[in-house]
Amino acid sequence: MGDRAGQDAPSAPTAGGAEGTRPGAWPALILATLSLAVGFTVWGLLAPLAPLFREQYGLSATQTGILVAVPVILGSVARIPLGLLTDRYGGRTVFAALMLFLVIPLALAGLTTSFALLMLASFFLGLAGAAFAVGVPFVARWFPPQRQGMALGVYGMGNIGTAVAALAAPALAGAFGWPFAFWGFLPVVVVMAALFWLFGRDAPGPRPVGSLATRLAPFRRPMAWVLSLFYFLTFGGFVAISVYLPTFLVDAYGLARTDAAGRAAGFVAVATIARPIGGVLADRWGGPLVLNGTFLAVALLAILLAFQPGMTSITVAFLGIAACFGLGNGAVFKLVPELFPNETGAVTGLVGAAGGLGGFFPPILMGVVRDLTGDYAIGFMLLSECALSCLIVNLLVLQRRGTALMPEPTAGPGPR
Repeated sequence: MGDRAGQDAPSAPTAGGAEGTRPGAWPALILATLSLAVGFTVWGLLAPLAPLFREQYGLSATQTGILVAVPVILGSVARIPLGLLTDRYGGRTVFAALMLFLVIPLALAGLTTSFALLMLASFFLGLAGAAFAVGVPFVARWFPPQRQGMALGVYGMGNIGTAVAALAAPALAGAFGWPFAFWGFLPVVVVMAALFWLFGRDAPGPRPVGSLATRLAPFRRPMAWVLSLFYFLTFGGFVAISVYLPTFLVDAYGLARTDAAGRAAGFVAVATIARPIGGVLADRWGGPLVLNGTFLAVALLAILLAFQPGMTSITVAFLGIAACFGLGNGAVFKLVPELFPNETGAVTGLVGAAGGLGGFFPPILMGVVRDLTGDYAIGFMLLSECALSCLIVNLLVLQRRGTALMPEPTAGPGPR
């Protein structure tokens, strides 16, 4: 796609040095956001069906937690190679190939007849969650640094796909049978692959090149791991709650499955809307300041959830946490291209993988806590402690560097 991009648009400096938004940036952003929404829809199909599978296969709370967490594994780990591949080959090629691959696990998921086969299909469905690592470098190269927070916040609104899954999967399962909750999205991923291949364009200009060791160099820098820690909480918490909330509400509050799925969709919607706001606020006041407020609010709201208050209070608390996670996600990914302008794809893969893994462990932990103690209080208290830990790290590391952060030094040759 590099040749085609050079023909379709004039050469321009890289995102790190662009003076303004490039022509074609907004169509690229819209297409990437739609693709992310499709990816997150596929990634989130299993969670709203978990109560159904729990009844069908007689699963314990721990097994149910593992089931909804399994897609997060591949969706997390695969973000690292997909980020590197995007730096090397461009987002158009990688996005289109990813969408086509999803045909296989979607078809398989609807054919499963046992819990073991369902686990296998759900694992490969997780690759859809790795779509995020493709779009961040793809989008960032179209926009100048002073607008990347906004642009990546808009791109992150593709998280709304999780809400689409929460509403669509139970509806399709109820109307046509649960296999069609998966098969119904087969034409969607095929169409999205075709659209990205036909109309997607990578930003003009050079891409980062070099040996694998050079491209992995950012992984040795402490700041990349600090951002990974923050995203482990903000995005990992978003994923964990969005996938486990239906199970929690059915078990702890006796809600109907459709009602619980609808409330989970509301959680996702609030986090999705807040994400670009977090990016805009980070553009204006700096990511560290936004993260300070985010971490403190999450810590306090998680303590409230530990006491499992009435439905009104718990709704307010969950929606408040959703807003905080969205703001935090937008702020973190304002900082990624700001600190690593020449290695955005690689660092996105690392940070995104950390965020995905942050979504893997909590559902399992909550299931174990529920089986051992009979409630979920310990799990929410651990969330509060994690948020306070991130607040301390932010104050000691990022805040000390100031809100106007300088890019990390490049270990190897930059784009050429």
